[in-house]
Parts: sequence; C-alpha cells; structure tokens
Amino acid sequence: MDLEFLTQIIMIIGIDIILGGDNAIVIALACRNLPVAKRNKAIVLGTALAIIVRVCLTIMAVTLLMIPYLQLIGGLFLLYIAYNLLTEEGDDMNKIRGGTTTFQAVRTIVLADIVMGFDNVLAVAGASGGKIILVIFGLLISIPIIVWGSKIILKIMERFPVVIYIGAAILALTAGKMIANEERIKPLLETIHYSNYIIPSFAIMFVLLAGWLKKTSTKNA
Repeated sequence: MDLEFLTQIIMIIGIDIILGGDNAIVIALACRNLPVAKRNKAIVLGTALAIIVRVCLTIMAVTLLMIPYLQLIGGLFLLYIAYNLLTEEGDDMNKIRGGTTTFQAVRTIVLADIVMGFDNVLAVAGASGGKIILVIFGLLISIPIIVWGSKIILKIMERFPVVIYIGAAILALTAGKMIANEERIKPLLETIHYSNYIIPSFAIMFVLLAGWLKKTSTKNA
C-alpha cells in the first residue's frame, strides 16, 4: 500500500467523521417513537440502506467529476462547505420526525442521510481521486465509527473547537486538490511552479482565515 493510497483513505475517514458526526443523532430521533423491540431492527436496517445509498451516490459523484470543469466547480463548492462548517450553527435536528413504524423510521433515516450527506458525498468523491475502491473501502471503515462514535465526536467538537478547524482544513485541502486536478485549467496551472501544493495550501489558509474572521465578527456584533 503506497503513501498516496494510505493518505487518501485517512482523508476519506476524516471527512466522514467530521461531516457525518450527526448521523447517530438522526438515527436516534428517527427511532425514538418505536417500541424497544423494533428499535434495533430499524437502526440496523436503516443504517445498512443508508450505507448502500451513500456508496451509490458517491460512485455517481466520482463519475460526474470526470466531466470537464466539474472538478473545478466541485472544488469551489467544497470550499463553501468548509467555510460553512466553521460559521454555521448546524442543522436543526428537531425537524426530523420519529416514525411510529419500522418502515417509517427506516425511510426517515435514509432520506435524512441523503439530504444531510450531500457535502459528505462530494468531499469523499473528491478525496478518492476517482478510485472507486477507495470510496467503498473508506465508507465501510468510517460508517461504524460514525454510527457508534458520533455522539462522542460531537462532544469532543463542543469541548475542543479546534477539531472543527481541522475538519475544515481537510475539506479545504480536498477542494484545493480537486481544483488543481481540473484537466481544462492544467495548462494554465503548469505555468505556476508547485501549483499542486500552492493551491491546496492557499485553499486551507483562505477557509480558515475567512471562517475565523466571520466567527470573530459575529461574536463582536
């Protein structure tokens, strides 16, 4: 296993943990109205279907990113997502309604994962570098971590806000690499020495600085 492959796996797992930290809360809210006997069945079935859907959507995103300029557009959008990670308060979980049957709970889990997991799908697709095996491997490793450890992760984020900045930096790094790898602008980027390192580095500094300035101005307002 070469260093680049290992780095990509670590990035995918990191992205999933940072962006997927609310998955366990979604599952808990979706199943809160079910009898205890049905709750575990809904959790297992809903999580399994959500994983399958997430893998399929990510593979589709990897394919779409092969279209000219979509790497560039996807990278810019991922920068926006990274910025929002630092400046927004997060999703309103109270809007997620609990089901009264196993089917309703499972449907809620899957639909909520699709809606809330768009940023995750795009980021993983970008970090994979077009390698489908990386997408599947990274997601299969990270999903159990998200489901069983997300409450702990959320508490860590609340206690140590620097973790959120690390997550934003990982997203910005992925965005910068996507932009630098856009085939249609590579001739232009080749005129800049070390552009493969400069653009991701600039993306990280831009997101962290913009996010910090926004949070500072909000606090002082």
